[in-house]
Amino acid sequence: MTPERYAKILRVLSKRQPTLTVLMDQVNKPHNLSAIIRTCDAVGVLTAHAVPPGNGKPLDFEGNTFEATSGSAHKWVRVQTHADTLEAVRDLQGQGVQVLATHLSQRSVDYREADYTRPTCVLLGAEKWGVADAAADAADANIVIPMFGMVQSLNVSVAAATILFEAQRQRLAAGMYDTPQLEPSELTRLAFEWGYPDLAPAYRERGEAYPALDDHGQIMD
Repeated sequence: MTPERYAKILRVLSKRQPTLTVLMDQVNKPHNLSAIIRTCDAVGVLTAHAVPPGNGKPLDFEGNTFEATSGSAHKWVRVQTHADTLEAVRDLQGQGVQVLATHLSQRSVDYREADYTRPTCVLLGAEKWGVADAAADAADANIVIPMFGMVQSLNVSVAAATILFEAQRQRLAAGMYDTPQLEPSELTRLAFEWGYPDLAPAYRERGEAYPALDDHGQIMD
């Protein structure tokens, strides 16, 4: 751990947005999955959510394809998996998070009309089928990106980037990146896990608290 790296870790964590997330509904192509996670890291998403494809195969965050495409962003964005999309939507709503489904329906609105300064989850559908109807109906709103060409929709990873950077724009204007959104204890915990990824699991297995770090990121005696 160098002082420069520790300073960068603290700087990045101070910009993390724990109230902004995505829920990937059976996104199954590794390059799309990876690109979405990379965008999440870029705009400060702390934790992403995903429902694995219906074939039951687990999401692969360690394969060469994923790492090459995501630029190792998977190391900095935790992905929480769920068994069912509708249940995940309701669970997030129960935590006070508005769920915005990327879905064309009679109640769809332009994605820029949504208020992303609220606790928000963007629900993204599988490449071929989109968001499941039941999940889209349960969402707080359906959002669309206006299209003026011959094709009807964007690639899911491009759509995710478009929407998440609008969320970033609104949050920047509201000053939400100016002060840390994480609780101090959470920021300290993550700083150790990011700075010492090889040591952190051993402390967790033993049920021990992480050691304190000094101003340069070195473990204190």
